[in-house]
Amino acid sequence: MKSRSQDQSLSDSRELDRSYDPLTGNPSSKPNKKTIKQRLFKLLPCCRSGSSASSVKANSVADDGELSTVCYRPEGLDHLLQQTNFNRTELQILYRGFKNECPSGAVDEETFKTIYSRFFPQGDSSMYAHFLFEAFDTHNNGAVKFEDFVMGLSIILRGSITDKLNWAFNLYDLNKDGCITKEEMTDIMRSIYDMMGKYTYPCMKESASKEHVDNFFRKMDKNNDGVVTIEEFLETCQKDENIMQSMHMFDSVI
Repeated sequence: MKSRSQDQSLSDSRELDRSYDPLTGNPSSKPNKKTIKQRLFKLLPCCRSGSSASSVKANSVADDGELSTVCYRPEGLDHLLQQTNFNRTELQILYRGFKNECPSGAVDEETFKTIYSRFFPQGDSSMYAHFLFEAFDTHNNGAVKFEDFVMGLSIILRGSITDKLNWAFNLYDLNKDGCITKEEMTDIMRSIYDMMGKYTYPCMKESASKEHVDNFFRKMDKNNDGVVTIEEFLETCQKDENIMQSMHMFDSVI
């Protein structure tokens, strides 16, 4: 016989992936068929609008046998509603897609890189995916759970301007010491250019990444000490109209 905590965990998982209607006790009649690949493709800033990801058909009912293969079950839906800016339906859609790609309930870095590489077949996305994975892996344990993923996504899509900028700063601050160095920004820019590939149009010069880094520090490094602090980053970004517009790009994506 299952314990009460096991029953609750099972109920939370079934409610999250919409295989269970908490009001009627019946399976959901309209499962969502979009995968996390499709939704990530819309959400990530480097993706091109004309591209598409392949769809994976979701099962309409997650039975006990399916759930027994899940090694990790996320926090309950009510907890995630409090911790994120997503509504109940959005969380259910995201969870079903996440579970389609990661049946174990968590994704490791190699799997994350494999999924991300499908978006950029013309280039090498492995290094940028590594940086992005570390930004989502807030516990530094080598795995991104659904809570990690959805909380990061909530900041990117629905967070305040300050929250979004703090998240971006954390992505660029590779060693998490509270400042961005030229070496870190160079690594980020090179990973982006590698990801976009050599056959972009217009063709990018080999010196493009260095020029981008130089421009970044010319704008951001107010006291010319060779590093950009979070204060300098926030102040500069909040005064830049183009950056502010880009912060609102994904407000209504899902």
